[in-house]
Amino acid sequence: MLIRSFGAALAFFAFFLLGGDTRAQENAGQFWPQWRGPFATGVSRTATPPLEWSETSNIRWKVPVPGRSSSTPVIWGDRIFLLTSVSVDPATDAGLAPHAAVPPRTPRKFIVMALDRKTGKTLWEDVAREATPHESHQQNGSWASSSAVTDGEIVIATFESLGLHAYDMNGKKVWEKDLGDKRMRSQFGEGSTPALSGRFLVYVWDHQGDSFITALDKRTGEEIWRQPRNEIDTWATPLIVTVNGKAQVVTGAMNQIQAYDLETGTPIWHTAGLTMNPIPSPVAEDGVAILMSGYRGNSLKAINLAEATGDITGTSAIAWTYGRDTPYVPSPLLYDGILYFLKTNNGILSVFDAKTGTPHYTQQRLDATPNVFASPVGADGRVYIAGRDGATVVLKHGSAFEILATNTLDDGFDASPALVGNEIYLKGYRFLYSIAER
Repeated sequence: MLIRSFGAALAFFAFFLLGGDTRAQENAGQFWPQWRGPFATGVSRTATPPLEWSETSNIRWKVPVPGRSSSTPVIWGDRIFLLTSVSVDPATDAGLAPHAAVPPRTPRKFIVMALDRKTGKTLWEDVAREATPHESHQQNGSWASSSAVTDGEIVIATFESLGLHAYDMNGKKVWEKDLGDKRMRSQFGEGSTPALSGRFLVYVWDHQGDSFITALDKRTGEEIWRQPRNEIDTWATPLIVTVNGKAQVVTGAMNQIQAYDLETGTPIWHTAGLTMNPIPSPVAEDGVAILMSGYRGNSLKAINLAEATGDITGTSAIAWTYGRDTPYVPSPLLYDGILYFLKTNNGILSVFDAKTGTPHYTQQRLDATPNVFASPVGADGRVYIAGRDGATVVLKHGSAFEILATNTLDDGFDASPALVGNEIYLKGYRFLYSIAER
């Protein structure tokens, strides 16, 4: 496995240190085990996806996905894992436009699917829960907005208030856990995804009630530790990094950015938070963690992790900050020292040196993708940005702006792409696409 950066090497070593088995260690970088890829940066270091495609070229297969979801496909070995939500009454979802409001509080099935990578055929699926959601969701969301996470031994599916559900790779349910009901401001909807490292499954549970962060044993679902949080709604996935030989969990929120010891939950450092409704997930590379959000304001903070302890406000542990053009929904891409992020939910791109905060270029408009919820991904010297109108722009990775291709399909994309082998997987409003050179 090729590891080009020190930050990626740290992530790999952390996996070994915290109890991942040998097979998982060897394979982690080859697949897409979580929604932001093997290193939680949006990058694959082994994938060679195609440059160009259309409905008539380079489509290996295309299969319909039932129900409504914006879950990103998660991939290990020959299997793709996907979450979705289907109405008990098929007429409820039938004929709805992609962003039409689903009738609130109607009975639904919450489904975990495993598909064959080569054919797209369903290998197994399970109704993890059948229930009536206690709240509605924002028009652009769904009741299956979280993504699965796997390490090749276990698959964890979360439907938040409808429970955490753990399966072996063949679809046998191992355990399930109910953490209660979230109460989201203005019923914006849920959609947080946990982080998995070794035996630890870390979940941030921020809402309008009693917020907390918890670590569960991935094998049993038993709680290892829990810490209360003085926060309201967040959606960002926690980031697990190793600093000075110890693993810590970095979280972004409105009131505080905070890090916890992975094994004990003990707080390590904190500083002032981001904007309201933090959705973008943090990224880290070469000892610098970057957190951002962009709802009702703009905030980006880069943290020197080796220097961070206690209250780091006003200290050199804060490497640099930026106060404009940050994303509301899409997470940033951190690719070999270059940071890519979009403005709000728009196709307006800014690119920075991740260590210094020096801009390479800012406010570059991507005309083919004016509306973007999916997060950028990168591989093989390219950056892929999928839009809600069906186009994916492919850029040359680097400090200069260069569009290499624009590819359009008969669907739209809120779920972030996944990159494995010579393929890119795009989960649209209606279909899941496997795209590769043919």
